[in-house]
Amino acid sequence: MDNLEQFQQLGVQLAHGILGQQALIEGLQLALLADGHLLVEGLPGLAKTRAIKQLGHSLEADFVRLQFTPDLLPSDITGAEQYLGELGQGHLTFRPGPLFANLVLADEINRAPAKVQSALLEAMEERQVTVAGQRHPLPELFLVMATQNPVEQEGTYPLPEAQLDRFLMHLTVDYPDEQSELAMLQLVRGEHDRGSPAEQPKMAQATVLAARHEVDRIHVSPAIEQYIVDLVRATRQPERFDPALAGQVEVGASPRGAIALDRVARARAWLRGGDFVLPEDVQQAVLPVLRHRLILSYRAQAGGMTADALLQRLLQLVAVA
Repeated sequence: MDNLEQFQQLGVQLAHGILGQQALIEGLQLALLADGHLLVEGLPGLAKTRAIKQLGHSLEADFVRLQFTPDLLPSDITGAEQYLGELGQGHLTFRPGPLFANLVLADEINRAPAKVQSALLEAMEERQVTVAGQRHPLPELFLVMATQNPVEQEGTYPLPEAQLDRFLMHLTVDYPDEQSELAMLQLVRGEHDRGSPAEQPKMAQATVLAARHEVDRIHVSPAIEQYIVDLVRATRQPERFDPALAGQVEVGASPRGAIALDRVARARAWLRGGDFVLPEDVQQAVLPVLRHRLILSYRAQAGGMTADALLQRLLQLVAVA
């Protein structure tokens, strides 16, 4: 079984335990392939935590869940130096924290104070943590999936734009359809009746890393590259395409947004079995990749405009080069 077949099997395996959330399943696969992090927003009970746990059970990888709270300290997640030995004859040694896992679930990330978010930002961007002036590299396979509740804001700390920009994708999770919800009842009831599920074959980390190299070789034509740049630049000056959009955007997507869009589009192309990127691969990636990189103006928000609505409009206006 080649790498693509194993990833397709992973999707099937995840779908058996995560019903009605196909976009979330695909987002997890794309994040693995594009070597990026996920921010997942949705109401409680929509399988956000279950999804990353299911992924942890499907990979030969270390999984850890961090419940973010206002009293959390940076050392609680990064680790700290510990004194070992008797007084005067001991030494300091670094004890790694839970961030040194392969899959990290940062549950309710917006409940953590600024210092903790800053420590997580370094880990996400630099793939390392710094403790007492010493740098400690994180595992090569390192994925953070952060969750937040869109309606409960009491006791939360909004994520700064610099940290939001480090997330490869921002996925929104909605209620499942009626048939999926009915199937969930039967699935959970069956799990309780059977007890622990049977052990399933796990994908090796080497397979993920090899698949990433194959994604890197996916061809992107000059026309598609221009299309990606045009879409990102359109978020900064949407009035160039529609005068009615003047004054709707306070801050558009940065060049990091174009890089992320390219990575996710190539991962999507590889996952569907292609060897080059189509315009549809880019278009399907626009909302999850760019929605969290826009800051709408006060006037736009007061008028009911959303980042998704603006991006949908730009997709209609920006032509493929």
